[in-house]
Amino acid sequence: MRIPRAFDPDRGAEARALVPDVTAEQAELIAGTAACSPYLAGLIEKEAPWIAQALQAPDAALTDTLAFVAALEQAGLMSGLRQAKRRVALLTGLADLGGVWPLEQVTGALTALADAACDTALRAGIATQIKRGKLPGMGSDDIADAGGMVVLAMGKMGAGELNYSSDIDLICLFDESRFDPPDYHEARAAFVRATRAMSAALNDITGEGYVFRTDLRLRPDPAVTPVCMSMEAAERYYESLGRTWERAAYIKARPAAGDLAAGDKFLATLRPFVWRRHLDFAAIQDAHDMRLAIRQHKGLGGPITLPDHNMKLGRGGIREIEFFTQTRQLIAGGRDADLRVRGTIDGLAVLSQKGWIPVEVAARLTDHYRAHRTVEHRLQMVRDAQTHRLPATDKGFARLAAMMDMDVDALTSDLRKRLAAVHEDTEGFFAPSAPTETETEVPDIDLSITNRWPTYPALRSARGAAVFERIRPVFLEKLSRAARPDEALRALDGFLAGLPAGVQLFSLFEANPQLVDLLIDIVGTSPALARHLSQNAGVFDAVIGGAFFDDWPELDVWQADLESALHDEPDYESRLDIVRRWAKEWHFRIGVHLLRGVIDPGDAAAHYSELARICVRALWPVVVDEFARRFGPPPGRGAAVVGMGSLGAGTLSPTSDLDMIVIYDPLDADASDGPKSLATRPYYARLTQALITAITTSTAQGKLYEVDMRLRPSGNQGPVATSWPSFQDYQRAEAWTWEHLALTRATVIAGPPDLVIDIEQYRQGLVTQTRDRDQTLGDVAEMRARIAAAKQPAGPWDTKLGRGRMQDIELIAQMGGLLAGQLARSVPSGIAGGVDCGLWDQAAADTLLDAYALCFDMQIAARLLTQAPLDTDALGQGGVAFLLRITGQPDLETLRETLSRTTDAAADVIDAVLPQQKEPG
Repeated sequence: MRIPRAFDPDRGAEARALVPDVTAEQAELIAGTAACSPYLAGLIEKEAPWIAQALQAPDAALTDTLAFVAALEQAGLMSGLRQAKRRVALLTGLADLGGVWPLEQVTGALTALADAACDTALRAGIATQIKRGKLPGMGSDDIADAGGMVVLAMGKMGAGELNYSSDIDLICLFDESRFDPPDYHEARAAFVRATRAMSAALNDITGEGYVFRTDLRLRPDPAVTPVCMSMEAAERYYESLGRTWERAAYIKARPAAGDLAAGDKFLATLRPFVWRRHLDFAAIQDAHDMRLAIRQHKGLGGPITLPDHNMKLGRGGIREIEFFTQTRQLIAGGRDADLRVRGTIDGLAVLSQKGWIPVEVAARLTDHYRAHRTVEHRLQMVRDAQTHRLPATDKGFARLAAMMDMDVDALTSDLRKRLAAVHEDTEGFFAPSAPTETETEVPDIDLSITNRWPTYPALRSARGAAVFERIRPVFLEKLSRAARPDEALRALDGFLAGLPAGVQLFSLFEANPQLVDLLIDIVGTSPALARHLSQNAGVFDAVIGGAFFDDWPELDVWQADLESALHDEPDYESRLDIVRRWAKEWHFRIGVHLLRGVIDPGDAAAHYSELARICVRALWPVVVDEFARRFGPPPGRGAAVVGMGSLGAGTLSPTSDLDMIVIYDPLDADASDGPKSLATRPYYARLTQALITAITTSTAQGKLYEVDMRLRPSGNQGPVATSWPSFQDYQRAEAWTWEHLALTRATVIAGPPDLVIDIEQYRQGLVTQTRDRDQTLGDVAEMRARIAAAKQPAGPWDTKLGRGRMQDIELIAQMGGLLAGQLARSVPSGIAGGVDCGLWDQAAADTLLDAYALCFDMQIAARLLTQAPLDTDALGQGGVAFLLRITGQPDLETLRETLSRTTDAAADVIDAVLPQQKEPG
């Protein structure tokens, strides 16, 4: 046990006489405590009979005291609460000074008393209102949950970190849904009276002192709102007028008394307000402004000087650590729920675990935080004063040093080092960089372009302009390094012009200047990706997470990531937004990986395809559940979603539509069983349409994909969903050869496992059945001619349409796979099947593969560069360099010649295999 240095043997003897049933060491602790703290000396005299028992088992003494508080009746409430406060204050003081409890246990004990006192005082206040008939429809049974009223603990109480002489910050709310509208105002008045009674029971000073100073001013707009307001009114305020400091306050918010379930529900509704979906680097500036305002208001802006220094609000103080931690949590907590912890020390720990702050910084700040809070407690123990200021006199420092069990010189040296270290670790994070002039001359920059930037939506506000002005030199310096600065400037100008209003992205660049390099790289290479960025700037969040350029996740891990995000959100519309936001981040990551050479076009196509399948697979049960709420569960075995075309084959490009069909098995069910019953056929038709809408509709996060259902049986003339028996009958008796060709690439993406297996087994049987070779060749030749007549190439760089190009080779590969009975869905497997069944030899196969590989790589690259037909004259140097790198060609002319030569050779192979068709006329 630690003994305060102010211990005097004579005072020890006095303590032993006052409290005879304690050990000599405990007597020394009591005496030293009394010598250091007049306040605790008074408590020792009042609670002398209780001290010995409490020191024998301090944890049990705390538990008993809290139980005593919970059992208090109205008649003994004021006196009982104050007795409990005396005992917990004395117990925590002795346990703290004696080193029996660590800081977290001390603050936890004080918080537990505050919770118990609030709950007991609130129930007493509610009981009085119910007894007087002031809460409409409420009876004695409603006292248990305070009639729907909750007390939210804010600040240090919410985090379980109450200091020794702390105010308690409370927000009092009631659940208005428990009352009929005509009774609302009467109920609110009763809750206001109950709140005032609770506050008086805690706050009023009687002959026995007070319990806790109570502050109700953290509620919305306290100057004009009642001390207890409805949850609906509070939610409306935060959604429309809530500020960053209020978001930060709600990090620590916790239901502490009354209807805890209602409190948890309210906090859940505020989650989007507190935890923004995107990385919120704008919060740094808000926090910095708040710190400066506090310093100015309190006159704390000067250098660190120990006498009278404010350990909470001064430089290097407790608030610096709390702001640093909370602001970091606000930045990333919307994306990572693990960061949503209330305690400062817990926050530092999880921030370091997640890589948001260095481990050594978290360790230092945690150590300093504990040390600062310990000093704060010692200061407040002296006279139970809510002070955070170090002593202004030598005598005061001597007392503090004694309570800290340190020499005065050692204490002052330690304080100086800690305050300076905290300031150093935190100030650089908050203080924005001052505008600096770049030393690099930027050649050939058109000033008329930069001069119009202030007119763009994102730069019209004063705040947006101020943040951008600070980072403008960084942009200009990066532009100066570009091979063609004027070209990069025009690309950047297009990006800035497309940004919506708001400063979030600029704040992100200011906090993470390395992102400017990536942005300049993107806008200078891929106008399409830059346009996507300007419309979805939040995808930059993914880069900050630290794993952006890591190896690609395993498919099941990738799928689980999206499903986990959906699991935490019950609202249907919000789930659609989650899928869009998640998909856009991964879509952006694939594009950047391809742009930077981390992956090749084949990898990119596989990732784009896997991404689309994951989204459909995750959305399908969400759509089914939402549809079933109105029309009942799917009748029969349910439905499966089948990917066709490039989606089924796993060869999607950055801008591909999704080709899909839906197959359902009604078994013997005629209709659904739900609130609104539907016959089986319209049920699945409307369910399929709901899926299409979920994928294609524009929400706040935009569209997910375009969907093409034309590959379903009978094409656009057939129903959007096909029954399983009808699908089998159609494929056996009515399907054209091209429809069987399409099935060579089909993949079942989502649906009931048994139906998925049945569809795939049927597909395999259909693909591997024996066919009339000449009939198939003729059908394919006719189909090829129809495609050529209907779709003309968009120019010499069109790698999809035209003789010997992608669609031509894919068609012939599907034919080879069908005639050879190949089950694999890829072009190489189909071409290999053509060799196996003698359609062409290996040399011809290699010719087809060479042409397809070049076209495929160019197609993936071109769709990343532009959504329009490829025009190499408009690409810019960065785009051309990217295209040449992807195709392995030295220059555009060589690429053009190689493309023409290889595709002409492939067309010759196809012409030699298929029978000649007459010109359509």
